Amino acid sequence: MNGFLVIDKIGGMTSHDVVAKIRKRFGTKKVGHAGTLDPMATGVLVIGLGNATRLLQYVTDGTKAYRGTIRLGSATHTDDREGDEIFRGSPEVLSSISDDEIRSELAKMVGVIKQRPSSVSAIKIDGKAAHQRIREGEIVDIPEREVTISAIDITRIERTSDAIDIAIEVTCSAGTYIRSIARDLGDRLHVGGHLTSLRRTLVSPFTLDEAAPWESAEAIDTAAGISRLFPSRRLNFEEMLEISHGRYLAPNEMAGIVIALTPHGEFAALLENKDISGKTLATPSLVSPQSA
Repeated sequence: MNGFLVIDKIGGMTSHDVVAKIRKRFGTKKVGHAGTLDPMATGVLVIGLGNATRLLQYVTDGTKAYRGTIRLGSATHTDDREGDEIFRGSPEVLSSISDDEIRSELAKMVGVIKQRPSSVSAIKIDGKAAHQRIREGEIVDIPEREVTISAIDITRIERTSDAIDIAIEVTCSAGTYIRSIARDLGDRLHVGGHLTSLRRTLVSPFTLDEAAPWESAEAIDTAAGISRLFPSRRLNFEEMLEISHGRYLAPNEMAGIVIALTPHGEFAALLENKDISGKTLATPSLVSPQSA
C-alpha cells in the first residue's frame, strides 16, 4: 500500500496515536505523518504510506492554515486551555482593551517574524521533546526562530466579565505555533493569553474538505498526491532502467524538482536538473523500491 491519507484528527489523540492506528489498519509499519498536531488540536493530519513516507518532507514544508480561538485574561504554562494557569490579568486592564487594539497587535505579527515556540512543543532539545522535559519538571527556554505568517483574520470577538475570546484564521509557514500567537498577544496587552481551540484546515496541498476519520480515509495514490506539488515527467522503459541503477537522464525543459512516472503512470522518483561535469543532467534524487 502506497499513498497519502488525509485524516481529520479528533481531539484527544496524538499524531503518534493516529500513526499507530493506521499501521494496524493497513498492516504495515511504513507509515509517517507530515507535521505534528497536539492532542487538543483537530483537523488535517497528512499520513504517508509506503513510498509516500519518503515524500512527506515536501508536504511538511508547505503552507499551513488554522482556525483557532484566543482567550485573553489569563496565561497557562502550556499556552493553551490544558495547562495550569500561571497568570491572571487585571479585570480593569482587560475591560479597557478595545477591538482596535486587538486588531493592531495581531497585525504586527503578520509577515516574516521571530517567534518563540511554546515550551511544550515537540521541538527536540538534546534529543528529547520540549513537552517531555516540561512534564518532568524542567525549565525549558526555546530560542526564537523565524517564521512567516501570511495572514491573521479575526472572525469574532466576544467579551465576558473575565475574558475576551477572539476567533482567528491564520495562514502561515511550517514551524509557526498558533499557541505562541495567543501567548504573545496576551503579553503585549498585559492581560495574559492562551489558546482554547485549534483546528488545522490546510497542510498544502491537502485541505480539510477532503479529510476523513482515520477509520475510513482512503489513500490518494502517491503519484496523484505528489503531482499537486511538482510537475511530472513520464519515463520510458530504458529511462526506468537507468534510474533504477541511480544513473543520470537527459534533462527536459522543466526547472526544479520533477516527478518521474513509470510508463504505467506510477510514482518512480524525484528528478532535478543539475550541472554535472559541465553538462546539465536530470539527477534521480529519490527512487522508490518499485522502480529498482
